[in-house]
Amino acid sequence: MTTAEQLAGAADLEAIEPGAGRSLLLVDDDAPLRRSLARALERRGFRVAAAGSKSEAADLARAVRPSFAVLDLRLEDGSGLELVGTLRDVSPDMRVVIVTGYGNIATAVAAVKAGAVDYLAKPVDADDIVKALLMAGEGLPPPPDNPMSADRVRWEHIQRVFEQCNRNVSETARRLNMHRRTLQRILNKRAPRE
Repeated sequence: MTTAEQLAGAADLEAIEPGAGRSLLLVDDDAPLRRSLARALERRGFRVAAAGSKSEAADLARAVRPSFAVLDLRLEDGSGLELVGTLRDVSPDMRVVIVTGYGNIATAVAAVKAGAVDYLAKPVDADDIVKALLMAGEGLPPPPDNPMSADRVRWEHIQRVFEQCNRNVSETARRLNMHRRTLQRILNKRAPRE
């Protein structure tokens, strides 16, 4: 479906029911994943408008004015984080959830600071997305079934400091009080299993 078709459909959607209600903007550049997630969210009662890029999503958001948004962190034409502000300008009460296959604590913190209500790691289940979107109040979410291991927490902390130091290995090593070569070995390894 082209952007023009979606915009026309969005106009029909608004004509039928004024206000955003359960309308949702889904933004992911992976077309098969976007289609399957859209179907799953529609089965759960959302009216989904899907986009594959940041620019397409901004146009669609202005037409639909959704109450909810699910954004992929990494898009071909930019970052989902950059899109959060644009969406908040369109609809200040919009509840935004960021999903990503490249999750770490630094980007999770950035997502929440940008205005997202939650940050979920792929592969993500539609039920988890719905829980994050509809979670009310300021209460803490229930504890995870499988919390991160101590090794994973350490790795996440190192990654966060590395990102904060603009990916400068020497500066990161100095701030973490560790040898530069040790840090390089850690950075070259994959994240520990959960």
